[in-house]
Amino acid sequence: MTIHASVLSSTIGRCGEEPIDRQNVQVIPGAVLTKGRLLVATPPLEDPNFDRTVVYMLEHHEEGALGVVLNRPTEELLAEPLDRWHDLQASPGAVFDGGPVEPEALIALALAKESITEPSDELSPVAGQVASADLTTDPALVAASVEAIRVFRGYAGWGPGQLEGEIDAGAWLVLDAEPGDVFARDPGELWRSVLRRQGGRLAWLAEVPDDLSAN
Repeated sequence: MTIHASVLSSTIGRCGEEPIDRQNVQVIPGAVLTKGRLLVATPPLEDPNFDRTVVYMLEHHEEGALGVVLNRPTEELLAEPLDRWHDLQASPGAVFDGGPVEPEALIALALAKESITEPSDELSPVAGQVASADLTTDPALVAASVEAIRVFRGYAGWGPGQLEGEIDAGAWLVLDAEPGDVFARDPGELWRSVLRRQGGRLAWLAEVPDDLSAN
């Protein structure tokens, strides 16, 4: 999959690492498949970059993994010439903090009206109706085929085996995504709402107070 980013090549690598060769990557045998799914942080997570975050996974293979944080909107708005995408931005129409890696990169995800299986110059499929959108193209070329877009600055990246270790240590829950998760109108409630819909003990986890000392 090609991830469209306004100032990043299609061979995205973690900061300070060699870019991923996407022609030769392989799925890790026996690993939990996360691409197109959610990573939901379990409290308390010591890294403030990811405390109570929900991450939508764009890639996961033997070379590493990457995704974008869904519930960290900022006050930044798209500037010229990218502001022409404003009419297609899901509410809230801000740029989201996608993660600490490559903060100069802007990554756009689109909610297509139908599932996309083949890439084009404008859209590259991620999973189901979610696709990566090329912000350098004219939004008029995709306006008829997408419901909304969301733009993220930076992304979350893991090296080979790193994410698997964090999942095994219990830092993340791997849960199925719904298309609306990526474009949630109330991102501040996304962490709790994703957990609540799981039912059982995971639903109870959604009610854990932000300050665990208050429990």
